[in-house]
Amino acid sequence: MLNKSPEQILDNSLTHIQNEFGKNIPSIVLCSDPFHKAEFLNRLINSSESPIIFVDMDLLYTGYVESGMIQKKNNVIIFHPNKASWKEKLSEIITKVSKKRFLVVIDSFNGVYNMFDDLESARFINSCIMLLASVGRKTSSSVVITTMARKKEDNGWILSPGGKQIIKSKKTGIYLLKKIENNLVISTLEDMDTSSKIFKIEQEKH
Repeated sequence: MLNKSPEQILDNSLTHIQNEFGKNIPSIVLCSDPFHKAEFLNRLINSSESPIIFVDMDLLYTGYVESGMIQKKNNVIIFHPNKASWKEKLSEIITKVSKKRFLVVIDSFNGVYNMFDDLESARFINSCIMLLASVGRKTSSSVVITTMARKKEDNGWILSPGGKQIIKSKKTGIYLLKKIENNLVISTLEDMDTSSKIFKIEQEKH
C-alpha cells in the first residue's frame, strides 16, 4: 500500500521542531546550502528559551555575528575548538550540559571530520558525540548537529565534500533542510515503515 504524502505543519515558532530535537538526541540536520543552514540556525537559536552552546567549526555563524548580519543573543556561548583543544573544549561543554539544560549546536560535522581525517579519529568523534548526547538526555538538553551532505545513489546520505557516511544510531534523528519558495522546510528521514513529518518555517517579514 502506498504511503499517503505527509501534511506540512506550519511551525514559525519552531515549537514542533524543538520537540522533535528534544526526543531525538542527537539530531542531525542535513543541508546542501550553507546559507539556508545559517538562516535555520538563527531561527532555531532565536526560538530557544534554553541557554545555547554553539560549537562553530566552519566559522560561518561567527562571521555573520561579527559582521552584524545576525545579532548574538546574550544566552549564546560560542566555542571554536581546534584539533589541539578539542578534548579540552568538549570536556568543558559536557561539564556544562551535565549541570543544566542546554541547546547544543555543532556546526558543522564536516568541519569536525576535516579536522580529524583518519578512520581512528572518525570513531573518536562519533564516541564524543554519543557521550555528549548521553549526558544531554539526562538534563533534557538537545544536541543538534548540522551537516553539509548530498544523496548518493544506493548509499544514503554522505558528507559533502569528503564522502564519509553519516553516523546513525537508534536514538539519532535525521532531518533534511531545504528552502522552497522562500520558506524553510525541514522533514524527517524515517524508515520505510514509519511516517515522516514535514515542518514549514515561513520567511520572516521585515
